[in-house]
This record gives sequence, structure tokens and C-alpha cells, in this order.
Amino acid sequence: MKPSKKFLSEKKEKCVPYGSDVSAGKYLCADCGYKYSNQSKTSLPPCPNYDDKSHTKKCWKIVSGQGDAPEDPYPNQ
Repeated sequence: MKPSKKFLSEKKEKCVPYGSDVSAGKYLCADCGYKYSNQSKTSLPPCPNYDDKSHTKKCWKIVSGQGDAPEDPYPNQ
């Protein structure tokens, strides 16, 4: 499944990077559109479809839930 041009053109700033502390919610891979749902995680994993060539953004789009938690010691990483 290829992402749409609009999906690819969205800015990385709207993404939650791999490893970020998050609340329970639903997320979409910013590179391939993989749907990920979690109950409660301390940090988001990499996309299971990850590869260096096609996953350049290395982040998740928030569908529901909340991105970086205030107590995240590395909020910009």
C-alpha cells in the first residue's frame, strides 16, 4: 500500500518520533500508513515495516491519544 502524495507531503513536525513517551491511543506510521494501537506505553516502537530506504520520517501520526508526555526526559528526541 503506497501512501498518498498529500500524506507524504505533511511536515515531520506533526509527527511523534519513535521512542517518544505517549498515552494510550491510535497512531499511523508517517511513512507507510501502518495502523498501530496501544493500551499504554512508555514509548512508541519503530514501525514494524521499518526499513532505512522507505521510512525517512521515523515517526507516528497521532490519530487519537497524546504525543510526548510532559515527564519525557527527551521531548525533542
